[in-house]
Amino acid sequence: MLSSVLVANRGEIAVRIIRGARELGVRTVAVYSEPDRLAPHVMEADEAYCIGPAASSESYLRGDRIIQVARDVGAEAIHPGYGFLAERASFAREVEEAGLIWIGPRSGTIASMGDKTEARQRMKAAGVPIVPGLVEPVVGVEAALEAAVGIGYPVLLKAAAGGGGKGMRAVNGPDELPRAFEAAQREALGAFGDDAVYLERYLDRPRHIEIQILGDTHGNVVHLGERECSIQRRHQKLVEESPSPVITPELRHAMGTAAVRAAQAVDYVGAGTVEFLFQDGDFFFLEMNTRLQVEHPVTELVTGLDLVAWQLRVASGEALSFEQEDVALSGHAIECRITSEDPFHGFLPSTGVVDHLDLPAGPGVRWDGGIHAGFPVSLHYDPLLGKLITHGKDRGEAIRRMARALDELVVGGVETSAAFHRGVMDEEDFRGGNLSIRYVEEHPELLDGAPSREELRVIALTATLLERLRASSPQATRMGTGDGRTGLSSWQRAVHPWSRR
Repeated sequence: MLSSVLVANRGEIAVRIIRGARELGVRTVAVYSEPDRLAPHVMEADEAYCIGPAASSESYLRGDRIIQVARDVGAEAIHPGYGFLAERASFAREVEEAGLIWIGPRSGTIASMGDKTEARQRMKAAGVPIVPGLVEPVVGVEAALEAAVGIGYPVLLKAAAGGGGKGMRAVNGPDELPRAFEAAQREALGAFGDDAVYLERYLDRPRHIEIQILGDTHGNVVHLGERECSIQRRHQKLVEESPSPVITPELRHAMGTAAVRAAQAVDYVGAGTVEFLFQDGDFFFLEMNTRLQVEHPVTELVTGLDLVAWQLRVASGEALSFEQEDVALSGHAIECRITSEDPFHGFLPSTGVVDHLDLPAGPGVRWDGGIHAGFPVSLHYDPLLGKLITHGKDRGEAIRRMARALDELVVGGVETSAAFHRGVMDEEDFRGGNLSIRYVEEHPELLDGAPSREELRVIALTATLLERLRASSPQATRMGTGDGRTGLSSWQRAVHPWSRR
């Protein structure tokens, strides 16, 4: 087993990795920016070192500083988590060249899967279904117009050098293509430093289904079932679950087999994800994420496997101790990404200080968080505050537990997405498993109904007075101020807009 690991990240994923390493007896080293000096991941690690000011370009994206810290303190390996430098092939290569262990796939694998057109070429050669379209970047508007005729409208313009919705435009006809082409190129250049784009067929209402894979250095690769990630906004996932409510055992086998072929085609080592679009019974390769995913906890809960621990074991040279037939899914798990965003005002980012934090607990509830009371939330980093995950014997129980856990969750001081998630748990199509990547835009009612800030002030003041009355009056204590329907205290109802519906 590795003796020590430097975690090149922050927030909840850094805490998650540090905890996993500690359970295996691995010494942990954290790095942090100046405003993160009292962040949870810094407090959790055995050692922590400042690498720069608040801007990520001067701290968490400074690979040279991170490698230097690892060398100075004798760290044996670097775990990138996700985001920041996790899928930057050049950084992985620099870590390898520095004589350190990179906890993830080899730099060459990251590079080949990071180029979306090369990835499509390799997947097609490996027999993995791809969305009909080009496998090479298209040069110029005229070439794009010609290619679109062959593919058939509507088409999707996509950046060749990256994902996450950057440099992506749907085009319904030839009149729209020139402007969309220029916009996609411009956005791709800004996001990835490369304006190359390609075209593929546009699927109107697909589901986003991904397969977790795990490979070791001995040539073994297994898949750990699927995750449904269709509830998204601007290609950013909001809710994930495992297993998918529509994937049959036969489809799971077919998609899992395709994902394993994809991993074997690039000599994959470690934990990774093969993402597919699923529509009308057919599935198509979307991309491979060459890292641990934000939503990995739902797979851990239904398989009983610790993916972070296996990342560390694989990096230590251990072989997988189980085979594909040993992998079984038990029950159902759901994850809600709790972000510092206001869902009722276009998911605008919210900043401030977390002045109050009540976390849910009880059977089948897990919180992977990176905040504490007094924690400052700024615009410098990703808005993800933490992940709320529930597990039940079936999907219905997992949903009910998530609803209850969201009722209990209170994050004071900043707006969060929790009220949106609570609305989803009650929504009919979600409960019925009727999902697609258009779910959010097809359910605008989930983004309505928030009280104004002035209303919240009045409600909060009233709630405070009620709480003081209850504390000072035995009669009020006996009567209580809770809501018989939801079990919420008066001030919790004030901060949860959905409870007023």
